[in-house]
Amino acid sequence: MNHEEKTMKSEKIYEGKMINLRVDTVELPDKKYSKREIVEHPGSVGIIAITDDGHLVLVKQFRKPVEKTLLEIPAGKIEINEEPKETALRELYEETGYRAEKIEYLFEFYTSPGFSNEKMYLFLATELIEGNAEPEDDEYIEIEKIKLEDLIEMILKGEIVDSKTIIGIYYGERYISQK
Repeated sequence: MNHEEKTMKSEKIYEGKMINLRVDTVELPDKKYSKREIVEHPGSVGIIAITDDGHLVLVKQFRKPVEKTLLEIPAGKIEINEEPKETALRELYEETGYRAEKIEYLFEFYTSPGFSNEKMYLFLATELIEGNAEPEDDEYIEIEKIKLEDLIEMILKGEIVDSKTIIGIYYGERYISQK
């Protein structure tokens, strides 16, 4: 069965610094019509930063959409004309102060394909050199270094609820166990 939806009309509703919003009128496989609200995003990166002693470098920050402070892997939006690897190195340094001697592209995934086209590129950063973070003016970030086995427990207890971070922690555990 063909599950594709044919776009009949597309209307831009909002254009912002980080996202755009459009509403598409689509024809469904059964020839009926429906509307789809779509958040357009330029893409982002997430960085699994592992120290030589097996700790993950994480950031703690307040997230207004969920009204909570979350523990997350370093991450950020890809800027215009920037390659994902450049973004990963820049965001790691800005948010944590760490520089990576070795950074490896792992894979990419869609963060919320039910309403957004945001694609996240995941990187593994190792051989870290500690420095001073330089967050953006509107970012208030606390840096945490936590052992992987403790992070797994935090996921199971519901203390870590960010999807990219959960993916990153489980990948980090796999990486450490194969060393």
